[in-house]
Amino acid sequence: MKFLLTLFCAVGMMASAQAASLPPPVRAALQQAHIPLDSVGIVVSEVSARKPRISINASQAMNPASTMKLLTTYAGLDMLGPTYTWKTEAWLDGKLENGVLQGDLILKGYGDPKFTLEQFWLWLRELRARGLREIRGDLVLDRSFFDLPAHDPAAFDNDPVRAYNVGPDALLLNFNTLRLRYLPNGSGMKIISEPPLDGMKLDNQLAPQPAPNCDNWDDTIRVQPRGDSVILQGGYPSECGEREHHLSVMPHTRYVEAVFRSLWQELGGSLQGKSREGVKGGSAQLFSTHYSTPLSEVIRDINKFSNNVMARQLFLTLGAAITTPSPGKSEGGSPAPASLARSTQAVHDWLQKQRLDFPELILENGAGLSRSERISALHLAQLLQSAAAHPFSAELQASLPILGVDGSMKKRLKESAAASHAHLKSGTLEGVKTVAGYVKSRSGKEWVVVFFINHSNASAGNSAQDALIEWVQQRK
Repeated sequence: MKFLLTLFCAVGMMASAQAASLPPPVRAALQQAHIPLDSVGIVVSEVSARKPRISINASQAMNPASTMKLLTTYAGLDMLGPTYTWKTEAWLDGKLENGVLQGDLILKGYGDPKFTLEQFWLWLRELRARGLREIRGDLVLDRSFFDLPAHDPAAFDNDPVRAYNVGPDALLLNFNTLRLRYLPNGSGMKIISEPPLDGMKLDNQLAPQPAPNCDNWDDTIRVQPRGDSVILQGGYPSECGEREHHLSVMPHTRYVEAVFRSLWQELGGSLQGKSREGVKGGSAQLFSTHYSTPLSEVIRDINKFSNNVMARQLFLTLGAAITTPSPGKSEGGSPAPASLARSTQAVHDWLQKQRLDFPELILENGAGLSRSERISALHLAQLLQSAAAHPFSAELQASLPILGVDGSMKKRLKESAAASHAHLKSGTLEGVKTVAGYVKSRSGKEWVVVFFINHSNASAGNSAQDALIEWVQQRK
């Protein structure tokens, strides 16, 4: 009994010591949100300091949500370099004469995270300029560079049409999303889709419906893909004016075919055959290669706008890079296939080379859209300290949202003195609220801040995180 009493006293003293190390506004905000101290992980440290200024449950493995993207993008910068680019190839399997291809056009992807509609249109225009007009065979989509299990977009939260649930693909085009723009017109509603998809029908069954506010204007819209039709049901608040959102309404292969047919016809081309999956054969001849924007630009989209599928594409690229003598190339000149297992091993090996020992680290997709990914606040803080001393530190920091200015932190602390003085990545899942990055105090010192909340009331944790950011920014 005496031993137990002593143990309980010791635990209580530790909890009190941890609580006492928190600034009072942070402690009060946590209490108001009914978030217990044992559900948070916090580290505040000067960028070059060995010991943190604040350390709360720092070694506890926690779900980091989208702050896991910091690990993926930093590893990408170091392993691949900021100028790394992805390629997409067009191959001709047949004879091209007088603009007519007696055979198949093969599009082979290597995981470009940002092959946008505009870039695709320009590339197809180049194919026309190179002399291709009529394709008598098929459009063959070679997606073999990614060796992945089947992706279920409904698996994470049973909302398969949301853009954040798009799975990775070696031939990812325009994030596999359709932009729908809603244009209220008197008592009716016009909907514009971009890109226009060949063979797809929009069935608009929306009715005018008042809304208490326009913050969640799309909550009453139900999107139901059915084959080549997209049915829109429910209500739209016309007083909210023009709005738009991005949806994923069809599988990757069908989407690429529909976009290709629409744009190719617009450019004066024709495709007589069908679209099918396949692998480039030995008889095919390389016709044209499209190169992506560099990694330094890609990571800005990943971190500023928390783009999950782009992060997953980068994560898979890391696995392919370590199996080849140079990024994306095998000894025979063809990129090696990418897999989740290779990427996970690549990141663990990379951390070891950086002398960063993260035994609690659990990786699933490198994007943080996961119930199983784990890292401790201490180790994410150490990662940020390592990144701050790296030659490419400016590239990583510039990719993070600026507090109160842009990206996913645009609306946080806009009127605070801390606005514009922090580059921070946020993360949100049900029961998870996280933030991590760099804060510059008024004295000019730079601090690393990591604040994890894993609790059923995590959605109420913004105030506590904001209070900590402001406290750090006011340090002398």
